[in-house]
Amino acid sequence: MSDEQPEETVVTDAPLVEAPADTVAGEVVLRLTDVVKTFPGVRALDGVRLEVRAGEVHCLLGQNGAGKSTLIKVLAGVHRPDSGTVEWRGEPVTFANPQAAMRAGIATIYQELDLVEDLSVGENAFLGHEPRRLGFVRRGHMARRTRQILGRLGHAEIPPNRMVRSLPAAGKQVVSMARALSHEARLIIMDEPSAVLAHDEVGNLFRIIRELTAQGIAVIYISHRLEEIREIGDRVTVLKDGRTTAANLPARDTPTRELVSKMTGRTIEYVFPDRPAEPPAGDELLRVDGLTRAGEFADVSLSVRAGEIVGIAGLVGSGRSELLETIYGARRADAGTVRVAGRALRPGSVGSAVRAGLGMAPEERKSQALLLGEPIYRNVTLATFGRYSRAGFTDAAKERAEADRIAESLDLRPRDVRRPVRTLSGGNQQKVVVGRWLLGDTKLLLLDEPTRGVDVGARAELYQVIRALAARGVGVLLVSSEVPEVLGLADRVLVMREGRVVREAPATELDENTVLDLVMAGSLMEGAPA
Repeated sequence: MSDEQPEETVVTDAPLVEAPADTVAGEVVLRLTDVVKTFPGVRALDGVRLEVRAGEVHCLLGQNGAGKSTLIKVLAGVHRPDSGTVEWRGEPVTFANPQAAMRAGIATIYQELDLVEDLSVGENAFLGHEPRRLGFVRRGHMARRTRQILGRLGHAEIPPNRMVRSLPAAGKQVVSMARALSHEARLIIMDEPSAVLAHDEVGNLFRIIRELTAQGIAVIYISHRLEEIREIGDRVTVLKDGRTTAANLPARDTPTRELVSKMTGRTIEYVFPDRPAEPPAGDELLRVDGLTRAGEFADVSLSVRAGEIVGIAGLVGSGRSELLETIYGARRADAGTVRVAGRALRPGSVGSAVRAGLGMAPEERKSQALLLGEPIYRNVTLATFGRYSRAGFTDAAKERAEADRIAESLDLRPRDVRRPVRTLSGGNQQKVVVGRWLLGDTKLLLLDEPTRGVDVGARAELYQVIRALAARGVGVLLVSSEVPEVLGLADRVLVMREGRVVREAPATELDENTVLDLVMAGSLMEGAPA
């Protein structure tokens, strides 16, 4: 492996763009000034500023990793800021826990709804603060209050005693809003609220939001979909690498190109190996035709050649991870075919995929790919374990020797393969997952978010490993939420939006702005000011 690491550095230190503060008439209910939150090795929030007024929909925009999730958790009382000030209704506050934030009137509706499926609508709405008398829950009073709140939300038809499990996604979201209103919330934070909704249900969501803001309730609305922000939003704040790069921009009038440009500069370095001078011309390893899985992706066709790295860019929820899992056989397709070296794989069969030479490193490596309590060598040999057993006994010495060879080739640190894998850093854990497939006859490697949770230095090493695999003739199909990573590492890029491939091109013909536009708005000309 070459020691050279050519650098591709994208650094933007643009000044904060701030629109006039009087574009919304309501009083300021929330103000963040220079809020900082750090975790080991990561400065997640780096001086965030935000102002939200009563009765407005304030949209929060930013790429994955921009700091939106951390900001939500600071406001929700999950995290405490390290410095800076949070003012709520004119008073400086620090919430000790989520209950304190809720009591103060700040409610958060996460993308993954935190409802208890086996409780009723009313029980979920008042969970944790049930009306009681003499220690007993006043169920009749709770049902009446739930009906009132559901009526306020325009959904009086939902029975308070109905089990949440039986509700559709849109109904569950209404229950989450009812819970917020049961606490007399004055600010509701909605994280990607339309992600689980069908197109016709989004209009109803917007109707509810408008009714809430008409009552003076403020809403922070987080979405990647620019068309939604223009329809429902009043003002926009943009985050990038934990910093506020634009504040209080008019949601309907700010040009799309300006919004995208405020999201794309970075303060971290991406260090990519050199691409081959000529596009890979090896034999076709993978051919996917018309692959479809209802509700996840539709009519996807792609190919990967020997020695080629193909990247898939798209937002969370665009169907990227589900596509990889279906190709690997962990999910069964409704239609379409997957062929490896010309031979069709049996749908929904991981065993068939592995025998054909496929390997996969899933997004959640700790829960889906690693035995954290086992030593490194046992994790490396997991996919080829049969090689090291005979007559009911395992040859641990042979296992360790093979694993040590892989550890050396991947520059695993520390090198001792007898250590529990949980003691490794994120980057070295990912090397273990990749190394597992190097022991077998792997022709094609599927990588889902290969550098998630990995520091910048370890990323460079993983990029070198992936490019070295391609140089040996292994085909690579990778998914990443980080557009620069896809463009810098892949030879060819597919862009997915809402379950469909909307663009395919050599990586050298695309740039970050173009890809972000494709995944968020489909086209700069799709009814948005440009």
